[in-house]
Amino acid sequence: MRSVVLPEFGPPDRLRVAETPEPRPGAGQVTVRVAAAGVQFLETQIRSGAMRGALGGAPLPVILGKEVAGQVTAVGPDGDAELIGTRVLASTAGTGGYAEVAAVPADSLVPVPVDLELHDAVALYRYGATAQGLVRAARVSAGDRVLVQAAAGAVGTVLVQLLKHAGATVVGAARGEHKLSLVRSLGADHAVDYSLPGWIDQVGDAVGGSVEVVFDHVGGKLGRESFELLTPGSGRQIVFGFSGGTPLDIKPMELLGRGLTLTGFSAGLIWSRPAHARDLVTEVLGLAAAGSLTPVVGQRFPLERAADAHAAVEARGTVGKTLLIP
Repeated sequence: MRSVVLPEFGPPDRLRVAETPEPRPGAGQVTVRVAAAGVQFLETQIRSGAMRGALGGAPLPVILGKEVAGQVTAVGPDGDAELIGTRVLASTAGTGGYAEVAAVPADSLVPVPVDLELHDAVALYRYGATAQGLVRAARVSAGDRVLVQAAAGAVGTVLVQLLKHAGATVVGAARGEHKLSLVRSLGADHAVDYSLPGWIDQVGDAVGGSVEVVFDHVGGKLGRESFELLTPGSGRQIVFGFSGGTPLDIKPMELLGRGLTLTGFSAGLIWSRPAHARDLVTEVLGLAAAGSLTPVVGQRFPLERAADAHAAVEARGTVGKTLLIP
């Protein structure tokens, strides 16, 4: 089968398509004929060598890829043969997804509704669960004014829609008119370019001065500016990344003085509870199948262009989810 192989750490062009043996499912596994594999930002950092520890000691060469959508082709010893032929989302044990066939743990499978395309389903998979988890962690209620950073990204595009579904007033912050147009099309009440001077004043003007919730995936200066917008006594900032390169720096007394809440959020805590993760994903897929949520697949690349996919994700020029298509 064809796979994308990483023989050594380095820039995107280290990724190569090669013929590799097709995996066989072991005990507790199934194999999936991959219709689409999601590309995660973390995988670009693993490839570069910056996050090589995330491989858990797996030696090079390696096939990257965590999240896949496709059809079950075989089950391991004592597996449920009725799974064969079913359309599913699945997570690999950490590697092997950038390929025509992937071996995955059977307990990671999430059925895909018949009314939902597999490409759309994988766009909502892990980041959809993250977005739903974030909404719950922030205790968002109808009428809350909410600022979403990186609103055109894979998490942000789902988050904006879930927040509108919850009845919130949503300001989506992104960079460039193309991304802002997408954010508006997803239902955001306001869209602001956070690369321009005075963007934080635009947010304040749009919502009447302050917001109850900030979803902070950028950190650094932008995260700090967003923090200043929080409503005293009820504001809460949910930090789930620092894609800007610098973590948010807030002192405890700043929280006490204004009666604010700062919450750290890790998607890993969702996936450490498989049943909980499956419930979140199923909820999001159900909303999409019912037409209440629009999956955003911004870019599709064939396996031969995996390097281009990684370069695009690293450059932050992508919108929604980026997929590799075997």
